[in-house]
Amino acid sequence: MDDARENDFEPLGESRPDAELILKRQTTYLGDVWRSFCKNKAALASLFAMAALVAFVVFGPMMRPFDYFSNDYSAINMPPDRIHWFGTDTLGRDLWERVWVGGRVSLLIAILGTIIPEFIGVAIGGLSGYIGGKLDMLIMRTVDILMGIPSLIYLILLMLVMGSGNILTMIISVSITSWMGSARSTRGLVLQIKNRDFVTASETLGASPFWVIFRHLIPNTMGMRVVSITIGIPGVIFYEAFLSYIGLGVTPPNPSWGQLIKAAAEQFRYYPYQFVVPCIFIGLSMLCFNLIGDGLRDALDPKLR
Repeated sequence: MDDARENDFEPLGESRPDAELILKRQTTYLGDVWRSFCKNKAALASLFAMAALVAFVVFGPMMRPFDYFSNDYSAINMPPDRIHWFGTDTLGRDLWERVWVGGRVSLLIAILGTIIPEFIGVAIGGLSGYIGGKLDMLIMRTVDILMGIPSLIYLILLMLVMGSGNILTMIISVSITSWMGSARSTRGLVLQIKNRDFVTASETLGASPFWVIFRHLIPNTMGMRVVSITIGIPGVIFYEAFLSYIGLGVTPPNPSWGQLIKAAAEQFRYYPYQFVVPCIFIGLSMLCFNLIGDGLRDALDPKLR
């Protein structure tokens, strides 16, 4: 029995000097996030599709010898062909040019109309969550009241008061009406992390409340805020299309995807391609941003990796 037990063990021999070397490739936080994001094939494909769409929005109008505002009455309502790749509209304007120039307007409004209210909401939510007390009560009750009314009503009223048809007006209106959700979610994240050790250490060393908020608390919420931005962009694209459709958005001759849909809806039965083409790009951009947001959420949240 003793001999059998002795045969179960073997000497390790001399210790190797490289036995404790770290063989795993060193990485960074962003590198780890990128590898996790790449595992989501749908999100990665959406990222490349969105990059291609942005490239066409920027360089697409340079690919044809037309412009988005000149009329050609000899080519009215032409279907897609070798000359006009997307066809022409009721005034003979090339739809290829108008779709990509309109994409610039729609994506500019969507991106700025999402990023600006996010910054406003993050700042207000960070102050409310860290300072607390009466300030927190005042801010949160104000947010509750404002969120009780659909933001689209505020948006339409602001567009009527400030004047419709201006890109800057749309961006300001969207920014004023869209910061409440970001403020509420940022406040919740700040309440979770404001009692952690690194915050206590900074306070002990004499850091001011603004330094703690903007140097320690808010940067630790930016992961979820990036996800919120990518998921919020499709909603602003829809708002722009809806406002343009009801006549409160971008006004002719400046195109946007919503304005193109409005112009084509009146004769959809006869020239459906004029309606379908901008609808495809609105749907594609909204789908891509939603899938990218899902991928970023999984990559930035360690519990979901």
